[in-house]
Amino acid sequence: IKMAGDSRFPDMDTDGSEKNEETEIVVNVGGVRQVFYGDNLNRYPETRLAELINCLSGGYDSIFSLCDDYDPGKREFYFDRDPDAFKCIIDVYYFGEIHMKKGICPICFKNEMEFWKVDLKFLDDCCKTHLSEKKEELEEIARRVQLILDDLGVDASESRWKRCQKYIWKFLEKPESSYPSRVIAVLSFLFILISSVVMCVGTIPDLQVVDAEGNRMEHPTLDSIETACIGWFTTEYVLRLISSPNKLHFALSFMNIVDVLAILPFYVSLTLTHLGAKLMELSNVQQAVQALRIMRIARIFKLARHSSGLQTLTYALKRSFKELGLLLMYLAVGIFVFSALGYTMEQSHPETLFKSIPQSFWWAIITMTTVGYGDIYPKTTLGKLNAAISFLCGVIAIALPIHPIINNFVRYYNKQRVLETAAKHELELMELNSAEGKATSSKSELEDLAREGKEGLFHSSRLKVSHSDTFIHLLSEEKHYRTRLQSCK
Repeated sequence: IKMAGDSRFPDMDTDGSEKNEETEIVVNVGGVRQVFYGDNLNRYPETRLAELINCLSGGYDSIFSLCDDYDPGKREFYFDRDPDAFKCIIDVYYFGEIHMKKGICPICFKNEMEFWKVDLKFLDDCCKTHLSEKKEELEEIARRVQLILDDLGVDASESRWKRCQKYIWKFLEKPESSYPSRVIAVLSFLFILISSVVMCVGTIPDLQVVDAEGNRMEHPTLDSIETACIGWFTTEYVLRLISSPNKLHFALSFMNIVDVLAILPFYVSLTLTHLGAKLMELSNVQQAVQALRIMRIARIFKLARHSSGLQTLTYALKRSFKELGLLLMYLAVGIFVFSALGYTMEQSHPETLFKSIPQSFWWAIITMTTVGYGDIYPKTTLGKLNAAISFLCGVIAIALPIHPIINNFVRYYNKQRVLETAAKHELELMELNSAEGKATSSKSELEDLAREGKEGLFHSSRLKVSHSDTFIHLLSEEKHYRTRLQSCK
């Protein structure tokens, strides 16, 4: 560190305090020298750079508590830190805010700010967004790793029933856990397809039979196949419910509600068929049974449980509510305007098909969505011009939100692949470290891993340190700064 004056230490005034405003210091961060002045650093006296001004009066113990090395000859402080991050952080002394450069790991940058004792409130909002996204990714990796560790670990203190529950849950819910689990998942997928095909084929008149009252009903063979599928779905749902670790959360889950809706109509219609005739007229029973049979279409949504593509699409649509809302708003405004114009322009024609504005809504909907059934169409010149304009506006209104929705889908899909790869990488490092005898698999360590993972910043001591540029670290509260810089370039 270089300071004003010829003496080894900064000049002191009569009270023994440093002349901070005139102090000049030189800091070497990762081989990059930076010169600072006391008047700038003292704007934030709690930061590490501001503390450097007063550290020399405390001797070498005070100096080396703040830096990695000190050269008395050159009077420089040395820090083995990331110079790129440091160049961003020092902006706080000149501009009062910090912007993170593109390409810097947000978590590493946060750790650099903590090292230099700069508060996160100085980080700009746009950069805080990247930091929060990275934290969420790390939390997701931690959750996935912990779930896999929970599946691999066996607690001898648990009862036989608890171990049996965990085995059944893993067997039915996690197809990747074993080969028999994958077989069960494939069978469940085939049963869903078969039941859906049976539901459709059963409506073909040539394949239906006539009962004693002359009413058409499904063929007995198809009915038997439907019963077998429902038996499979029921058994699967009951086993999953019994083995679920949190039964309330299980019952309220969306996909499990879909499973109930796919199973319940069969039993309700069976009950109405055998007992309903005693309580109500036979015709009412048949109508109720037909209405319940329509609810069987809910089972097609069970495919989402076995398809990551459908789950990704659902998530993309959920994240695209704003874009979908804009689309509906554009169409609603266009439908109202063009239907009103169409009704007004077509009134002069004696054979007009536009009887009222509400009736014209249907014409505007099929025109703006480019369906065009042709049941309602304009006959006047102005009406045709209005139809052409409404058609063009409909194409533009539909095309505008499509790109953001596709981006949400691609972003989420790529993110899931990265998270899966990162979780597998962590597990591979655990296995490698365990094979080398450098870690233990005690229950206490697993609990520490879960607790730290909930905080979103954990890195188990069981993980082997990696210097790969592609490795995504699960961070801990321990300050492994140098390792993180090498791992997250």
